[in-house]
Amino acid sequence: MPKIVLYTTAICPYCMRAKSLLKRKGVEFEEFRIEGDRERMREMIQRSRRNTVPQIFVDDYHVGGYDDLAELDVMGKLDPLLGLEPQGEPDVIT
Repeated sequence: MPKIVLYTTAICPYCMRAKSLLKRKGVEFEEFRIEGDRERMREMIQRSRRNTVPQIFVDDYHVGGYDDLAELDVMGKLDPLLGLEPQGEPDVIT
């Protein structure tokens, strides 16, 4: 399984949505809350080149924010990125 990292704040609704989507997928993630933690905030900005939350990484791949994560899911590209089995058609016994 890839390592998933989220940089978040406590009151960010998009952070909550990103965590909810990942929980529905059944994957574990590491969350770094950046409010009040200048070092983590600098780390996030350095890695993502952005200063908004959430910032989501799968291994070293920068997904972006919640909208980017949700778009990958709609396009069917999130499950493979997360190392999940593709959800194909159910087997039909004939």
